[in-house]
Parts: sequence; structure tokens; C-alpha cells
Amino acid sequence: MSAPAISIKNLRKNYGSKTVLHGINLDVYPGQVLGYIGPNGAGKSTTVKILCGLISDYEGEVTVQGIDIKNDPVGAKRRIGYIPELAELYDVLTPSEFLHFMGSLYGLEKDVCESRLTRIMGAFGLQANLHQRMDTFSKGMRQKVLLASGLLHNPDIIILDEPLSGLDANSVIIVKELIGRLAKDGKTIFYCSHMMDVVEKVSDRIVLIDGGRVVADGSFEELNQQGNQSLEQIFARLTVKDAHHNAADDLMQAFEQ
Repeated sequence: MSAPAISIKNLRKNYGSKTVLHGINLDVYPGQVLGYIGPNGAGKSTTVKILCGLISDYEGEVTVQGIDIKNDPVGAKRRIGYIPELAELYDVLTPSEFLHFMGSLYGLEKDVCESRLTRIMGAFGLQANLHQRMDTFSKGMRQKVLLASGLLHNPDIIILDEPLSGLDANSVIIVKELIGRLAKDGKTIFYCSHMMDVVEKVSDRIVLIDGGRVVADGSFEELNQQGNQSLEQIFARLTVKDAHHNAADDLMQAFEQ
């Protein structure tokens, strides 16, 4: 097997007296689509922020294609495309202006950037909106621009944090197909989402964390040892168990008075 594209060794992170990551160990290889899931507060977002170089005060070792993120954060970021859930964009710019700006940060030649952004935005049905100010865009349109910005420099590692947020059904299908094709091309996909049905379909490996610890790691078939269960049911079994049912009971009782 080739060297891991992402290597996480004994990753620990505290916020004050609260420990949110308790020694995460994880290797992710080129061509893998890793679904990284867990309940709220499990440590998913913290892991992603560390991988993207947004948090540096952690314990342990995190490398991207052999580059230690603490020692060379810029070198590591050059190899990563990060697509977060919320599209924080420069609203006064057009998609063309914004994507050219992003391309310049990655050192892309202007004609290469123009060709890529035109093709990507055209695939998402936004070619007619390339020169429209983004303050008029819907959430879904903004998310498409964000996807384009994360893929524009053709990164080897793509980190997706709820990338389908706000997208229409056709765009969701396109992104799911794109994830599979990128993996076949040797890209490493680190996919975080609460949409269990999508994670189940696109991931060839699923890591479930709870309380800052890895509680399951394997393919969907390996995790589904009891058989005939959805990923959502496996998730509930390994984390909160009966809490969903009890919470639903409590909510219904609120209307009985």
C-alpha cells in the first residue's frame, strides 16, 4: 500500500479544561473516500480545523503527504482543497472575480484559472451568473461557488464538511458522482456529514468518533455486522442508543398539556 495522504497520530486537543480529542490515530490513503461522522460535540469539526491548519495548539502529529502541518502549514495547505458548510464569500465580487482571486493565491496561470472556473461553474449551471455580484445569490448558488473554489487548484486532498448544504437535487447527484471520480483519479476525500444516507453511498471507509475517540473504523459492510441496518441505525447503536427515542417522547409530551 502507498504512503498515507493524511496521517494522524495520537491527536489530542483541549479547550481549557475540556478535552475534545483523546488520542485520535488515523491514516487515510490516496484514492480513499473516508466518511468521518459522529454526534455533535464528538470532535469532527476540531479534527477538520486541525487538518486545514486553522488550529495549531494541539498535541500529537498530523501530516499531509508527509508534510507536518505545524512545521509547514502553508506547504500542507497547498495540497488541500477545503469546502466548509457555510459559504463565507466576498459578496461584492462576482464568481469570476472571486475565483480568479482564489486561483492567484494558489499560483494558477490566469488562462488556466479561467478555463477551469468556466468549466466548473458551467457544470453547476451557473455559467450565466459568472459576472453577477454574489450578494444576490441563494445559499445553493453560493455553495456551488465554494465548491468551485475548493477544487480550482486541483488538490490531491479534498476535505468536505457538509458540502451538500443548500444544493438542489441535481447538484447533489453531480457532487456525489464527482466524489467517486476524484477518488478513482487518486484523490483523497475526507468527507464529514450528518447525512448518513449520503455517507453510506459515497464512502468506501467510515470512521465514527464519539466523545473525541474513534469507536468504529471500516467499510459499511464491516460496520454492519448485525446485518440489514442502515448507517443511521449503526450510528445510533454505537453512540446515543435510545436517546433519540426518549427525546422524541419528551417532545411529544410537551404538547400534551
